[in-house]
Amino acid sequence: MKQLIEQSLTNAKRTLDSFLADPATVSTIAEIAECISESLLSKGKVIIFGNGGSMCDAMHFAEELTGRFRKDRPALPAIAISDPSHITCVANDFGFDEIFARSVSAYAAPQDIVIGISTSGNSPNVIRGIESAQEIGCKTFALLGQSGGKLKGACDFEIIVPGETSDRIQEIHMIILHILVQSIEHTLFYKEDISPAIV
Repeated sequence: MKQLIEQSLTNAKRTLDSFLADPATVSTIAEIAECISESLLSKGKVIIFGNGGSMCDAMHFAEELTGRFRKDRPALPAIAISDPSHITCVANDFGFDEIFARSVSAYAAPQDIVIGISTSGNSPNVIRGIESAQEIGCKTFALLGQSGGKLKGACDFEIIVPGETSDRIQEIHMIILHILVQSIEHTLFYKEDISPAIV
Protein backbone atom coordinates (compact mmCIF):
# COMPACT_ATOMS: atom_id res chain seq x y z
CA MET A 1 0.00 0.00 0.00
CA LYS A 2 2.79 2.46 0.91
CA GLN A 3 4.52 1.74 -2.39
CA LEU A 4 1.29 2.53 -4.27
CA ILE A 5 0.88 5.82 -2.38
CA GLU A 6 4.49 6.84 -2.95
CA GLN A 7 4.18 6.01 -6.65
CA SER A 8 0.99 8.07 -6.95
CA LEU A 9 2.58 11.09 -5.26
CA THR A 10 5.67 10.77 -7.44
CA ASN A 11 3.53 10.58 -10.58
CA ALA A 12 1.58 13.67 -9.50
CA LYS A 13 4.81 15.59 -8.94
CA ARG A 14 6.18 14.43 -12.29
CA THR A 15 3.05 15.65 -14.08
CA LEU A 16 3.26 19.05 -12.37
CA ASP A 17 6.99 19.34 -13.12
CA SER A 18 6.35 18.53 -16.77
CA PHE A 19 3.61 21.15 -16.92
CA LEU A 20 5.82 23.81 -15.33
CA ALA A 21 8.67 22.99 -17.72
CA ASP A 22 6.74 24.68 -20.55
CA PRO A 23 7.90 28.34 -20.56
CA ALA A 24 4.47 29.44 -21.87
CA THR A 25 2.57 28.07 -18.87
CA VAL A 26 2.67 31.13 -16.60
CA SER A 27 2.10 33.68 -19.37
CA THR A 28 -0.87 31.72 -20.76
CA ILE A 29 -2.56 31.51 -17.35
CA ALA A 30 -1.95 35.25 -16.91
CA GLU A 31 -3.52 36.02 -20.30
CA ILE A 32 -6.60 33.95 -19.48
CA ALA A 33 -6.98 35.58 -16.06
CA GLU A 34 -6.74 39.01 -17.70
CA CYS A 35 -9.32 38.06 -20.32
CA ILE A 36 -11.78 36.82 -17.69
CA SER A 37 -11.22 39.94 -15.59
CA GLU A 38 -11.88 42.17 -18.60
CA SER A 39 -15.04 40.22 -19.37
CA LEU A 40 -16.31 40.66 -15.82
CA LEU A 41 -15.51 44.37 -15.90
CA SER A 42 -17.56 44.61 -19.09
CA LYS A 43 -20.58 43.05 -17.33
CA GLY A 44 -19.84 39.70 -18.89
CA LYS A 45 -19.85 36.34 -17.16
CA VAL A 46 -18.07 33.00 -17.17
CA ILE A 47 -19.76 29.85 -18.45
CA ILE A 48 -17.90 26.60 -17.79
CA PHE A 49 -18.60 22.92 -18.41
CA GLY A 50 -17.16 19.42 -18.60
CA ASN A 51 -18.06 15.78 -18.02
CA GLY A 52 -17.71 13.69 -14.86
CA GLY A 53 -14.81 14.92 -12.74
CA SER A 54 -14.42 17.85 -15.11
CA MET A 55 -18.01 18.86 -14.35
CA CYS A 56 -17.12 18.79 -10.65
CA ASP A 57 -14.12 21.04 -11.42
CA ALA A 58 -16.40 23.38 -13.38
CA MET A 59 -18.84 23.59 -10.45
CA HIS A 60 -15.96 24.18 -8.03
CA PHE A 61 -14.61 27.02 -10.17
CA ALA A 62 -18.02 28.68 -10.56
CA GLU A 63 -18.89 28.55 -6.87
CA GLU A 64 -15.60 30.21 -5.95
CA LEU A 65 -16.50 33.11 -8.24
CA THR A 66 -20.11 33.44 -7.13
CA GLY A 67 -19.16 32.77 -3.50
CA ARG A 68 -15.65 33.44 -2.26
CA PHE A 69 -12.11 32.13 -2.54
CA ARG A 70 -9.79 33.54 0.13
CA LYS A 71 -11.41 36.84 1.06
CA ASP A 72 -14.86 38.36 1.16
CA ARG A 73 -15.76 40.47 -1.89
CA PRO A 74 -18.75 40.99 -4.20
CA ALA A 75 -20.10 37.97 -6.05
CA LEU A 76 -18.84 37.41 -9.60
CA PRO A 77 -21.14 35.96 -12.29
CA ALA A 78 -20.28 32.39 -13.26
CA ILE A 79 -22.41 29.48 -14.44
CA ALA A 80 -21.37 25.82 -14.39
CA ILE A 81 -23.63 23.87 -16.75
CA SER A 82 -24.57 21.09 -14.35
CA ASP A 83 -28.33 21.19 -13.77
CA PRO A 84 -29.45 17.53 -14.01
CA SER A 85 -32.95 18.45 -15.18
CA HIS A 86 -31.47 20.45 -18.07
CA ILE A 87 -28.95 17.73 -18.92
CA THR A 88 -31.52 14.92 -18.98
CA CYS A 89 -34.07 17.03 -20.86
CA VAL A 90 -31.66 18.03 -23.60
CA ALA A 91 -30.03 14.59 -23.78
CA ASN A 92 -33.47 13.02 -24.18
CA ASP A 93 -34.78 15.52 -26.75
CA PHE A 94 -31.66 16.52 -28.71
CA GLY A 95 -28.95 14.00 -27.80
CA PHE A 96 -26.15 14.02 -25.23
CA ASP A 97 -23.81 15.92 -27.55
CA GLU A 98 -26.03 19.01 -27.21
CA ILE A 99 -26.25 19.32 -23.41
CA PHE A 100 -23.68 22.13 -23.14
CA ALA A 101 -24.37 23.83 -26.47
CA ARG A 102 -28.02 24.25 -25.57
CA SER A 103 -27.22 26.06 -22.30
CA VAL A 104 -24.58 28.18 -23.98
CA SER A 105 -27.10 29.26 -26.61
CA ALA A 106 -29.56 30.12 -23.82
CA TYR A 107 -27.24 32.09 -21.55
CA ALA A 108 -24.16 33.31 -23.39
CA ALA A 109 -23.59 36.82 -24.73
CA PRO A 110 -20.68 38.13 -26.83
CA GLN A 111 -18.92 39.72 -23.83
CA ASP A 112 -18.79 36.39 -21.96
CA ILE A 113 -15.94 33.89 -21.77
CA VAL A 114 -16.82 30.21 -22.18
CA ILE A 115 -14.58 27.48 -20.76
CA GLY A 116 -14.68 23.84 -21.84
CA ILE A 117 -12.85 21.18 -19.83
CA SER A 118 -11.90 17.84 -21.40
CA THR A 119 -8.99 15.66 -20.33
CA SER A 120 -8.90 14.10 -23.81
CA GLY A 121 -9.99 17.09 -25.86
CA ASN A 122 -12.34 14.80 -27.75
CA SER A 123 -15.62 15.03 -25.82
CA PRO A 124 -18.29 15.73 -28.47
CA ASN A 125 -20.53 17.68 -26.09
CA VAL A 126 -17.65 19.92 -24.97
CA ILE A 127 -16.71 20.53 -28.60
CA ARG A 128 -20.31 21.45 -29.41
CA GLY A 129 -20.48 23.78 -26.40
CA ILE A 130 -17.37 25.61 -27.60
CA GLU A 131 -18.75 25.82 -31.14
CA SER A 132 -22.00 27.31 -29.83
CA ALA A 133 -20.02 29.93 -27.88
CA GLN A 134 -18.00 30.85 -30.95
CA GLU A 135 -21.18 31.28 -33.01
CA ILE A 136 -22.34 33.84 -30.42
CA GLY A 137 -18.98 35.64 -30.46
CA CYS A 138 -17.71 34.68 -26.99
CA LYS A 139 -14.06 34.29 -26.11
CA THR A 140 -13.32 30.60 -25.56
CA PHE A 141 -10.82 28.70 -23.42
CA ALA A 142 -10.15 24.95 -23.56
CA LEU A 143 -8.61 23.21 -20.55
CA LEU A 144 -7.25 19.97 -21.97
CA GLY A 145 -4.92 17.04 -21.40
CA GLN A 146 -2.81 14.46 -23.23
CA SER A 147 -2.32 15.65 -26.85
CA GLY A 148 -5.19 18.15 -26.75
CA GLY A 149 -7.39 16.05 -29.00
CA LYS A 150 -9.84 17.60 -31.46
CA LEU A 151 -10.10 20.80 -29.39
CA LYS A 152 -6.40 21.58 -29.76
CA GLY A 153 -6.08 24.91 -31.55
CA ALA A 154 -9.84 25.48 -31.64
CA CYS A 155 -10.15 28.18 -28.95
CA ASP A 156 -8.83 31.66 -28.24
CA PHE A 157 -6.89 30.19 -25.32
CA GLU A 158 -5.88 26.67 -24.40
CA ILE A 159 -3.86 24.88 -21.77
CA ILE A 160 -2.86 21.28 -22.38
CA VAL A 161 -1.68 19.32 -19.35
CA PRO A 162 0.83 16.64 -20.44
CA GLY A 163 -0.54 13.89 -18.23
CA GLU A 164 -1.22 10.30 -19.21
CA THR A 165 -4.27 9.62 -17.03
CA SER A 166 -7.42 11.63 -16.32
CA ASP A 167 -6.79 11.80 -12.57
CA ARG A 168 -3.35 13.39 -12.90
CA ILE A 169 -4.63 15.80 -15.57
CA GLN A 170 -7.63 16.82 -13.45
CA GLU A 171 -5.36 17.54 -10.48
CA ILE A 172 -3.42 20.07 -12.55
CA HIS A 173 -6.66 21.45 -14.00
CA MET A 174 -7.86 22.25 -10.48
CA ILE A 175 -4.58 23.98 -9.65
CA ILE A 176 -5.00 26.13 -12.78
CA LEU A 177 -8.60 26.98 -11.92
CA HIS A 178 -7.63 27.95 -8.36
CA ILE A 179 -4.85 30.19 -9.68
CA LEU A 180 -7.30 31.82 -12.10
CA VAL A 181 -9.74 32.64 -9.30
CA GLN A 182 -6.92 34.01 -7.15
CA SER A 183 -5.62 36.12 -10.05
CA ILE A 184 -9.08 37.45 -10.92
CA GLU A 185 -9.76 38.43 -7.30
CA HIS A 186 -6.39 40.15 -7.09
CA THR A 187 -6.97 42.05 -10.34
CA LEU A 188 -10.49 43.19 -9.53
CA PHE A 189 -10.34 43.77 -5.79
CA TYR A 190 -7.02 43.49 -4.03
CA LYS A 191 -4.37 45.43 -5.93
CA GLU A 192 -2.65 47.76 -3.51
CA ASP A 193 -4.01 51.29 -3.37
CA ILE A 194 -6.73 50.51 -5.90
CA SER A 195 -10.41 50.55 -4.96
CA PRO A 196 -12.50 47.50 -5.90
CA ALA A 197 -13.26 47.60 -9.60
CA ILE A 198 -16.62 45.88 -9.18
CA VAL A 199 -19.05 46.83 -6.42
